Amino acid sequence: MTGVVLEADDVAVHYGGIKAVDGVSLALHSGQIYGIIGPNGSGKSTLLAALTLLAPLARGSVRLDGEDYRGWAPHALAGRGVARTFQAVRLLHELTVGENVQLGADLRRAGRGLFRRGLDPVVEEAMERAGIAHLRHVRASDLSYGTQRRVEIARAIATRPRLLLLDEPTAGMNQAERRELGALLRKLRDEGLTQLLIEHDVQMMVDTCDRLGAMNFGVMLTEGAPRDVVRDERVQDAYLGRKWRERA
Repeated sequence: MTGVVLEADDVAVHYGGIKAVDGVSLALHSGQIYGIIGPNGSGKSTLLAALTLLAPLARGSVRLDGEDYRGWAPHALAGRGVARTFQAVRLLHELTVGENVQLGADLRRAGRGLFRRGLDPVVEEAMERAGIAHLRHVRASDLSYGTQRRVEIARAIATRPRLLLLDEPTAGMNQAERRELGALLRKLRDEGLTQLLIEHDVQMMVDTCDRLGAMNFGVMLTEGAPRDVVRDERVQDAYLGRKWRERA
């Protein structure tokens, strides 16, 4: 097994008396896609927010390459090669695909100028990797929802991350778009990009992830090989239903 990139130990996030995340531990290894499934309200997105310092920890620790980063500013993670996407699409719709992806490259270059003359070479590379290079001059507002998601991923890639966290990237996509995105994430993994993926499309997660965790009521029910996780009775009772015993 390759080295641990990101590690969480006994992480908890509380909002008043609500324990949104309550004692979750996980280890994400280099070159791996780690997926998290669970019903709405199970704490998945809150956990991701905690890992990226956008939600306060009530207890626990988070480490990047073995270094505790609880006191860092959120943007410091980007400087260390961590990028993320959000549940809702966050593009500048009046800009073209290339200009939106350029914003990621500008972040990587610490904001030295909003746009260069033409696109940064890293932008062209990111669009090629995401399969959207032919759309570089198209306005984001003219794209399908699934393609907008690809633009977000390309923008994250343009920061040259070593770790990418994705929060429900297939939300709003049709089945064909979901299959295409799963293939893209596996391709990026094979190119060396480590990923943490939150998603409701369980079959995609089984087909895409190297390791899977299942959450409910803020706790991690189990983790392991994807097919073992979806066969687990606790996961079936909380989220999947018994039909997954035969399907997995």
